[in-house]
Amino acid sequence: MLVMSRKLFFAALAACVLGIASSSLAVAAQQPATTPAPQTPAPAPNAADPAAQPPQAQTPQQPTGDQDNGFKIVTSVNEVNLIFTVTDKHGNFIPNLKQSDFALLDDQKAPARVSSFTQQTNLPLRVGIVIDASTSIRQRFQFEQQSATEFLLQVVKSRSDRAFVMGFDSTPTVTADWSNNLDALQSGVNKLRPGGGTAMYDAVYTACRDKLLDISRGQEPVRRAMVLVSDGNDNQSRAYMDDAVKMCQRAETIIYAISTNWTPSRGKGDEVLAKMAEATGGRAFYPPSVEEISNAFNSIQEELRSQYALTYTPADFRADGAFRTIYLFANDRRYSVRARKGYFSPKN
Repeated sequence: MLVMSRKLFFAALAACVLGIASSSLAVAAQQPATTPAPQTPAPAPNAADPAAQPPQAQTPQQPTGDQDNGFKIVTSVNEVNLIFTVTDKHGNFIPNLKQSDFALLDDQKAPARVSSFTQQTNLPLRVGIVIDASTSIRQRFQFEQQSATEFLLQVVKSRSDRAFVMGFDSTPTVTADWSNNLDALQSGVNKLRPGGGTAMYDAVYTACRDKLLDISRGQEPVRRAMVLVSDGNDNQSRAYMDDAVKMCQRAETIIYAISTNWTPSRGKGDEVLAKMAEATGGRAFYPPSVEEISNAFNSIQEELRSQYALTYTPADFRADGAFRTIYLFANDRRYSVRARKGYFSPKN
């Protein structure tokens, strides 16, 4: 791909901005998008299950029930809802930015229209707590349970928020289904017991497919996140890491990973957690000791309350089920933006 000179680039940018609707984001740079390399499909849990396929486009409907005191946004099937975080080089969250402070490319093109932009969004939260309950973390398990419980007490605030709890060893097990009942969620955390092998990819894949996948496009947008507590090592999954990441991308779910590897050097499992988090717009945490795990949960809780929400229409939307890349950054280069790398369009 040719790389434009700075002068030619800004000339092209001016022409682009004049041609798009006034509500569209200004494109300050055109970076070459990366497309995931083709991979040989790997066996995945119930891969033939219809739930594992891209969601079917549906006629937009009015949301019911889960809405926060009159807060209501309805999106069409050809709109993309993007949640992202902005920080400075020290990791501090940057509030009060405007739509014009960002540049966005969808499949290497500026969006046709931006229909909403929200600072510090109050969109309803859907969060899954997915905890490694294999034998390898037995000595750290009590700290994980305590920190997860404290996290849920802090995060599930609104009547429209929901969470679920899943533990995994060689198989994933949901111990508390979707709920905003804190007693039920705490009970689900306390039911977890360590033992068995480790099938982390299967657990992430299943949590996204069965719990977080949006199969009702056109409904009110929500923020979907997974808090994955594990050392990142997997020895029993039928799915591969790419299978798990792609299912999270289909479910539009951000992964926040908390490593339970407290050895002085980072291991391969830590690299896996970092890759999964980055691909979904999340972040990996590496507490230096078991006692510090609650600080990682607190950082995630703070980030979930310090996010921006953007809804836009791609310039050339096609309901073909293809993966479309997203490139979003702040015009002020002192700031970093964390957002998912792309999404799968619905398939007619």
